[in-house]
Amino acid sequence: MQRLAFFFGALALMLAGAGSYLVANLIANYIETSTKNAANLVLSEEGLDWITLRVDGISVSVSGAAPTESARFKALIALKRVINADQIVDSIAVVEPDDLHPPKFSLELLRNGDGISLIGLIPETTGSASILGAIEGIDGKTDVTDMLETTDFPAPEGWSEAVDFALASLRSLPRSKISVAPGQVTITAISNSRAEKARIETELEDARPDGVALVSNISAPRPVITPFSLRLIKDDLGTRFDSCSADTAAARDRILAAARKAGMADTTDCTIGLGAPTPHWADAVDLAIAALNELGGGSVTFSDADISIVAPDSLGQNQFDLIIHNLEQALPEVFSVHAILPPKPALEGTAVKSEAFEFLVTKSPEGLVQMRGRSRDERTKTAINNFAKALFGSENVHDTTRIDSAIPDGWPVRVLTGIEALSKLHHGSLLVTQTMLELRGTADKEEAKTEVTQLLSDKLGENSYYQMFVNYEEALNKAALLPSPEECVVRINTILAEKQIDFAPSSTRIEGEAVEIVDKIAAAMTDCDEVAMEIGGHTDSQGRETMNLTLSQARAEAVLDALLRREILTTYLTAKGYGEIRPIADNKTEAGRKANRRIEFTLIVNDDPSDTGGEPETDAPATATEGADTQTETAPKTTTKESDKNGQD
Repeated sequence: MQRLAFFFGALALMLAGAGSYLVANLIANYIETSTKNAANLVLSEEGLDWITLRVDGISVSVSGAAPTESARFKALIALKRVINADQIVDSIAVVEPDDLHPPKFSLELLRNGDGISLIGLIPETTGSASILGAIEGIDGKTDVTDMLETTDFPAPEGWSEAVDFALASLRSLPRSKISVAPGQVTITAISNSRAEKARIETELEDARPDGVALVSNISAPRPVITPFSLRLIKDDLGTRFDSCSADTAAARDRILAAARKAGMADTTDCTIGLGAPTPHWADAVDLAIAALNELGGGSVTFSDADISIVAPDSLGQNQFDLIIHNLEQALPEVFSVHAILPPKPALEGTAVKSEAFEFLVTKSPEGLVQMRGRSRDERTKTAINNFAKALFGSENVHDTTRIDSAIPDGWPVRVLTGIEALSKLHHGSLLVTQTMLELRGTADKEEAKTEVTQLLSDKLGENSYYQMFVNYEEALNKAALLPSPEECVVRINTILAEKQIDFAPSSTRIEGEAVEIVDKIAAAMTDCDEVAMEIGGHTDSQGRETMNLTLSQARAEAVLDALLRREILTTYLTAKGYGEIRPIADNKTEAGRKANRRIEFTLIVNDDPSDTGGEPETDAPATATEGADTQTETAPKTTTKESDKNGQD
């Protein structure tokens, strides 16, 4: 009985001990969970998501990589609001920021005849003065445009050798682009023949210094011209080419000499290309121009081996026949001549029979097209109307033509060809009659006259008589092709709205996804080279204000350097750091701080065009909203500043 009592007593003690242990564990777990939850809550409120907590009883171990010492101190202060200081075990490591990296030096030499442009970022030890001295006197008088910027970083390995090689190569390459990087030279040049191309490549390789890589792209471009065409006019306005093609440089010189002998006074050039119907192209053109001069005026048109000559209506029939006969006898066998002597105008006071049929099309500078005249039947009228709408837009065409079954054969082809020719002009008029097609107007691209000549010659045939009075206005070309400064900024903002340029904490390196963003910005700026923009760098409010200002300046300059390495003209770009003074979001939240850490492009507006000194005023009508824009303005020399190693991004 005593043994049984002892057993139950021992069992009771064991149960009591186990219960106490279980209760103690439950209490300890509750304390650890409560402590951890309270700590995580305060860290979340402060945006300190880089901290890792481990709770063991009343001890709390804190670890993680703090971007700065101030961030570490801020984390400990926050934790001490909910945990006793003697319970915190501090294992936080402070990550040292990357040192600011030196810029990537580059030099670009552009030479076109007597003009040389210098673009790039070079060390001060190289200096623009030494480069200007090296190219002085190349082939006599040389016009040099200096757009070089310098910085006080030392020259990297291979830089001096590459620069010397590039400057020496420039002397023998009158049409070239030479890009220099440390230890590498890239040469793009134009030669006149394959033999010259091979010679240049051999000479460059022989002159290349050891340790300098050479990338050469030497070409001898000759466009394919089809049909191979030429048109020369001699009238009261003078002698001039509407289009000119030559198969060799010697042929070009010979053709131009013949045109000058016929009275041409301007400096029109001939396009050298492939597609001549015979090696005797220059012989035929020379003879035809001489015949035109002997006729006393008119026009001569070549379309491959077909020659059309229109003589002045004042010329006598016998003289006309003799000149054309002599030309036909002298031409190489492959060429054929169709010559037209227009009827003489009626004598004053006599009745003049008017043209029975005509078709008139006008195109205004705004693109509005009006058609009046006659078509043979409804099907032809519909075809012409639809063709015009396809070329000019349905909303721009106003058709008032009428049906006339007496229209002669070949009428639709002449009208459709004339409308297509008119579509190549910015504005003008087309007149089609039974005996003539006349096109007048203004072109917004230089090659339009050649295109129209080829079109009319190809589709109308050698027996057709047409006149063309087309002027080229360069101002229309620029207005049509170049975007406005506002459009340039919008282009960049659209790119940056999709993805901002992110930098690692306290770093100025452009890497990862940021490289693709800068590539897109460079592509968008190809025709915005002369738009003044500012690249503005911005940070959040963490860290010292002076440190943030230095870091933002360095990041803006990093974007400028990246664009320069992508061969974007940076003359009109300025990099400027604003630090933390221009937030676009609340710095109390992580999302707001991320939005404030940004690069921003802003259009520079100078209200006083005559004011070239001082800092230009900036206007920001179109800045990127997603935090990674860039602004530009005309910058002096670019220098890279070291940020504070304790800086906060």
